Amino acid sequence: MIPFLDLKKINEPYETAFQEKLKVVLDTGWYILGNEVKEFETNFANYCGTNYCIGVGNGFDALVLIFKGYIQLGKLQKGDEVIVPANTYIASILAILQADLIPVLVEPKLETYNINPELISEKITSKTKAILVVHLYGQLAEMDAIHKIADANDLLVVEDSAQAHGASFEEGSFNNQNLKSKTQAYSFYPSKNLGALGDGGAVTTNDFELAKVIQSLRNYGSETKYYNNHVGINSRLDELQAAFLNVKLPFLDTENEKRCIIAKRYLTEIRNDKIILPTTLLRGVKQSHVYHLFVVRTQNRLDLQDYLHKNGVQTVIHYPVPPHKQKALSDWDNFSFPITEKIHDEVLSLPISPVLTIEEVSHIIAILNLY
Repeated sequence: MIPFLDLKKINEPYETAFQEKLKVVLDTGWYILGNEVKEFETNFANYCGTNYCIGVGNGFDALVLIFKGYIQLGKLQKGDEVIVPANTYIASILAILQADLIPVLVEPKLETYNINPELISEKITSKTKAILVVHLYGQLAEMDAIHKIADANDLLVVEDSAQAHGASFEEGSFNNQNLKSKTQAYSFYPSKNLGALGDGGAVTTNDFELAKVIQSLRNYGSETKYYNNHVGINSRLDELQAAFLNVKLPFLDTENEKRCIIAKRYLTEIRNDKIILPTTLLRGVKQSHVYHLFVVRTQNRLDLQDYLHKNGVQTVIHYPVPPHKQKALSDWDNFSFPITEKIHDEVLSLPISPVLTIEEVSHIIAILNLY
């Protein structure tokens, strides 16, 4: 069986370095917010091209802390509305609710699965104060168009980049626009393109005041031990996980390139009218898709999944139930988001791990073409 994701195999090349990092942490005797976290924050900020990185407990907390940070700074107030894609993992929406803000769902483009900028303006009201963009499956949303809308309506822009480590725009495009608003939340859950060996997350930003308040909020609202300026939480990137991430970060671009090579083969060699392949609409972009997931659509998903399993290929459904149909959000069950619902009924994720062999990719393609 070709596994959907073999984390043991992915991490095997780093095991010796992991053991060395473990010894370093043990030898220092400093386990919370030590040198490894500081080093990773510097390294990841440099990698992302931002001035600041704050390591936190997980990607969900990263989003919550961004919103709570903006509330502390007076840029948001409880009860403000935040535009968010209807087609996303529920964590994006739960983070808004956790910060006592109101999510306003907007349909995606069927081709890219990302939020449709053309539909954002009609959802903006006097209560709308921010847009939470999700770069779903590793593909960048249309940030130029989204920033134009945000600038015209004086809205904050926050990016959920939990699935998009390493995705980036060319200089001269997004990177030169509204840099202060470039605030992103990352997850280092083990299955991510940059995955830890446990939970972890980070906020990256160019906003000094936001970075400062998030540093405090993640640590009980304290800047100086035993002195608390804010009502904070306990959400700190673990020292050992930071050490492991320091080992893996230099190889992220190489692993992303391997994912892109596999994706290119899928896109050019899968030829089956029953299978709809993903689309990338952005042009002139350096790395618009890092293929955290390679998601296809088909009308009879369970039949395709069963067929692939019988032929030695493991797949996963990301995600079977849209957020507005979840029991946790039952108040929204009467809302209709037909494009989102169609996506959630039809998507199936193929293996695209950087440790897949040429032979395994060829087998997956051959089996799909015979379906």
